[in-house]
Amino acid sequence: MNQIITGFTVPSGEARFGEHFRMKGVTLNILDLKISAKDTNGDLAVFVQTGFTPQGGPPLHIHLYQDEFFYILEGEYLFQVGDDKYTLMPGDTIFLPRNIRHAFVQLSEIGKVLVSYMPAGKMEDFFKTTDSWTSPPSLEEIAKAFEEHDMKVVGPPLQAGNGSGE
Repeated sequence: MNQIITGFTVPSGEARFGEHFRMKGVTLNILDLKISAKDTNGDLAVFVQTGFTPQGGPPLHIHLYQDEFFYILEGEYLFQVGDDKYTLMPGDTIFLPRNIRHAFVQLSEIGKVLVSYMPAGKMEDFFKTTDSWTSPPSLEEIAKAFEEHDMKVVGPPLQAGNGSGE
């Protein structure tokens, strides 16, 4: 992978290469790639995720090789990191270390977050996979997609109504 040698911009509402990823079967969310692994020699991937899934989110999972952070732009979310739970509002940031189980649930009708993976790993390909599903995947198919992209499902999605509010 060759790193680009000039800067670039990605306009609001647009994706780095013009492709909007939908997380079919997991949520109704749309992810727009802002900074690609191709731009950073695999060191970083950054997405803006627009959430259209109130009371929804991914299953409890771990990333084997990536740290992750979320910056809340709009809406309210409940996150679980290990055994701890946090309610986040616009302007809040949460760090999710690799190999620590985590999940989130969108509490508001609409949400928007900046999410970043360090290193980028296989996350762009993961979102391409979820976008390609043409029918609702089984729990086994979801777990397989996670595993093929260096993640492991370790529990069900997080349920709303039990945050600590940090």
